[in-house]
Amino acid sequence: MTSAHLSALLPTARLAEGKHSAPVTDWSGRIGWLVGLAILIALVYWLMRQGWKWRGNLQSDVPELPAVPERQGTVKLTMSGRYHGSTTAGQWLDRIVAHGLGARSRVELTLTDAGLEVVRPGANDFFVPAGRLREARLDKGIAGKVLAEGGLLIVTWEHGDRLLDSGFRSDRSAQHAAWVTAINAARPPERAAAPGTADGTARSVPPAHATTAQTAQTATTEGPAR
Repeated sequence: MTSAHLSALLPTARLAEGKHSAPVTDWSGRIGWLVGLAILIALVYWLMRQGWKWRGNLQSDVPELPAVPERQGTVKLTMSGRYHGSTTAGQWLDRIVAHGLGARSRVELTLTDAGLEVVRPGANDFFVPAGRLREARLDKGIAGKVLAEGGLLIVTWEHGDRLLDSGFRSDRSAQHAAWVTAINAARPPERAAAPGTADGTARSVPPAHATTAQTAQTATTEGPAR
């Protein structure tokens, strides 16, 4: 074999060698990246947990949740679905976490003559007496959870000195309208929310005789009304 033949075969041999050589994997770099990602996730989880505890400490004045009474009267409606959390009424991002109210879970709702029973597998059950129900409406978001317009049943109720909004979603969303009607019919008439109030509390209106007396007093002290 001449030198000319060797010169012709050399590039072919180098090409074959390049095809069969596998790239060297930098395992140390990959492992370091995975460890860094795990540390970052753990840090974010820890910060969220600390924020949850801090919010719970701020809400230490929230009283214990009412227990379910033995006798509740006639069952009006039942619903299976999900509980999406509770917030301060009218403030959909101000989550209430005290007594397990911040934990999302499955839920079984029962509306009776006595009030609203909330049964949550794996979380704290609670009961809203009929006298503490203030309003029910359809909405799309609560406690950071956003759904389609009207996808949430929001129940406003009084707990201690607070008004709370609790969000529920039925497995059959067509049921929501019936729940709004039934809860609004079950609430005490004198405590029903007045139109236009942001906090769900009734706005006091002075009686007619009080308005007349104030007008007469104004006319006496400031002269005839113009």
